[in-house]
Amino acid sequence: MSEFALGLAALGRPAYINLGRDGALPATRDVDSMRAACHAVLDAAHAAGVRRVDAARSYGLAERFLSEWLAERGHDDVVVSSKWGYAYVADWRADADVHEVKEHSLSRFTRQWEETSALIEPSRYLVHSLTVDSPLFDDPALLDALGALRARDVRVGFSTTGPRQADTVRRALALEVDGQPLFTVVQSTWNALERSAGQALAEASAAGFEVYVKEGVANGRLAVRPPAALQDLARELDATPDAVALALVAAQPWADVVLSGAASTDQLHANLRATALDVPADALDELVEPAEQYWSTRGPLSWT
Repeated sequence: MSEFALGLAALGRPAYINLGRDGALPATRDVDSMRAACHAVLDAAHAAGVRRVDAARSYGLAERFLSEWLAERGHDDVVVSSKWGYAYVADWRADADVHEVKEHSLSRFTRQWEETSALIEPSRYLVHSLTVDSPLFDDPALLDALGALRARDVRVGFSTTGPRQADTVRRALALEVDGQPLFTVVQSTWNALERSAGQALAEASAAGFEVYVKEGVANGRLAVRPPAALQDLARELDATPDAVALALVAAQPWADVVLSGAASTDQLHANLRATALDVPADALDELVEPAEQYWSTRGPLSWT
């Protein structure tokens, strides 16, 4: 059965694109308030049995908040994953014009790995939002540097986004360094609306990859304004739409880890109700959107 993980994208900075954050986060989103909110959700997740946490360099202060929480609580049973490639540039401003900037280069990787490892010890370190045309694929020095992480017992991986996720997964599957596959972890978007990467993720799973699924509630769309079919199934199961949406993800045979992007303890507990639901893997097929349509809808979502 799929494990659940807590993703910190919504808890490490004052603004993100998830719908439904406004009432979940502190009224004043200064560093201390966001740290307290992040630690509260981490505490609730750990108490509920969640033992995986996912962060990224671009998630504001998420890695620092996680580092402080681990040190204060003394937990040694948490599997930590993080990502490099985007830099957070909003300077803690919710109204910034630009919040993060991507660069897949050796210098960005070197700097961000040093920054990450100074705070936490991730056992999985992923290229953030790899695309099929990323310069990474043609940068031998960067690929060698990533491969060197394997000597530190770090599993190297990548996350994907956009309508060509499947192409990216398949190209990355074939990538080798020193005669061995470079990547063994993938984190992709898959949900009731966007399922275009499903077959490629099944192929990755068959090749021995650990498969994380992100955006299972479509950046809050399936929780805040669920389609009628999802609402009907939720009523039938006596559950909330977000739980049903995540249970659908967990039902996929290739999904090892399902990310919750909860911004509060209430949202987390609602999400984790998914673990008790029996949702068929092929449920809600009528909701599937063409990938281009899904990503064109996601693109304009506001950072709030």
